[in-house]
Amino acid sequence: MNAVASVIAAVALLLAARPAAAQDCPAPPDREDGWSVAAPEQAGLDPRVLCAVGPRFAAWKAANLHAVAVARGGKLVYEHYFPGEDAIGGRPLGVVAYDGSRRHDLRSITKSVTALVAGIAFDRGWLRDLDAPVFSFFPDYAELRTPQKERITLQHLLTMSAGFAWDESPPYGTPANSSHAMDEAADPVRYVLMQPMAAEPGTTYNYCGCSAVLLAAILKKVTGSPLDLLAKDYLFSPLGITDVEWTRFGNGEVRGHAGLRLRARDLLKLGELVLDGGAWQGRQIVSREWIAQATAPQINGEGLYFYGYQWWLGRSLVQRRELDWIAGVGLGGQRLYIVPAERLAVAVYAGLYQSPLQRRLGNMVLNEHVLAALARH
Repeated sequence: MNAVASVIAAVALLLAARPAAAQDCPAPPDREDGWSVAAPEQAGLDPRVLCAVGPRFAAWKAANLHAVAVARGGKLVYEHYFPGEDAIGGRPLGVVAYDGSRRHDLRSITKSVTALVAGIAFDRGWLRDLDAPVFSFFPDYAELRTPQKERITLQHLLTMSAGFAWDESPPYGTPANSSHAMDEAADPVRYVLMQPMAAEPGTTYNYCGCSAVLLAAILKKVTGSPLDLLAKDYLFSPLGITDVEWTRFGNGEVRGHAGLRLRARDLLKLGELVLDGGAWQGRQIVSREWIAQATAPQINGEGLYFYGYQWWLGRSLVQRRELDWIAGVGLGGQRLYIVPAERLAVAVYAGLYQSPLQRRLGNMVLNEHVLAALARH
């Protein structure tokens, strides 16, 4: 590359990364999907900071960011989509040109959705006791009971503290990964219940996709309906979410731990639901009491994070001000952040399934663009 070409390329990159002016960052399109829309500045967000997401990550191809959507005060104020390499359950899709009409894997944010459906089951009386023993729902697996396993309760499943010897740290796709072994099992529920114990139930957090799988099986036991139909009838339909896909185990059962695919705008509705205490546009869908319980610290999670009922609890520091947030977290960089103090919800999709950058990407979007836009307005 000659000197002139180098200068032109450098200038182009600088222009692409410049802060967006207000006129470059209008309100998202109204897709008549239930969202009211507004421009960022109308919601108290500096468009120059928030809307710099687009040029920054369009230029940074290695970040493989696919989508960002932001709502504040009940209004959708920003969305941006990027083309990028993606996969479904490890199956490559090639480069996908994402836009507002395309579904994306939630990966383990699915667990948070399963917990919302469990809350609806408690609200409606299908489940009544958080301390109910898990094995009481599975008389057909009675031969797998042990005195220690009989002490596992619904509360322990919701907080990932059942105590099973479970390890998802090896690469997915290898037999040593417990989640992969469960996914490949002819009977995933039996596979989970037959695992040895490593800790007394309720004493230790250990990341375990098996918890949401057992919850989904229990929901089907007590209602007669599989998780996907329960979610459709009692969660998605009231939210106006119709474009839904679930992946399934080999036996045809819905994967309650990592099997859901939604559009970014629809995932953001779930964030707004949590922000509004289980309500959407004045209609109560999940009880306020369940939302409060599910998003309160229930157990120490990984690192500095607390864990609720399949929801992560963390915090950010913005201009020396501490802001607590709730999050659904999925492999590859999938994030749903909820910041109650600022009435904010942020959805992030990415394709970083094998990259360590996935642990930082969502926080970069949240802290350096969304919360920074709030601070500088």
